[in-house]
Amino acid sequence: MNVTRLLSLVTRHFLLVTCHLSLVTLFLSLITLFSCTNHMQRTIIVPDAPAAIGPYSHAAVCSGTMLYTSGQIGLLADGTMVPGGVKEQTQRALENVKNILASQGATMSDVVKTTVFLKSMNDFQVMNAEYAAAFGDHKPARSAVEVARLPKDALVEIEVIACLP
Repeated sequence: MNVTRLLSLVTRHFLLVTCHLSLVTLFLSLITLFSCTNHMQRTIIVPDAPAAIGPYSHAAVCSGTMLYTSGQIGLLADGTMVPGGVKEQTQRALENVKNILASQGATMSDVVKTTVFLKSMNDFQVMNAEYAAAFGDHKPARSAVEVARLPKDALVEIEVIACLP
């Protein structure tokens, strides 16, 4: 098999994988769309979570089935940043997520998708260890991206989508 043929096969395989991933993303988007037929119904403000630092709620429930949280950073309930680095901020952000979920009768096991925003991708392994500890055997879909800056100069921010029980 010559190099040109091999490259052609690899390219076709890559395109097929990309197409399949696009179809999976479309399918998940359609599931979310159809499970939220009445649009956002109510917003959630949780007394045990830090107050919003902008014009947003802690979460929103869509048609009583899906919960979308706002991004959570390492803020304590009094609005101050937890002391420490990315490990402590990740732990606190996940604790804030747990409090929001609990306010709606849900747990981390009800989470279907998370998005993690990191100030530096160099902190990925530290964040990932805390994330894995918080979710245990449950493995929701996840995206992790590096961003230029986060609110209050946080090192990590985490948002989730959960199916309410």
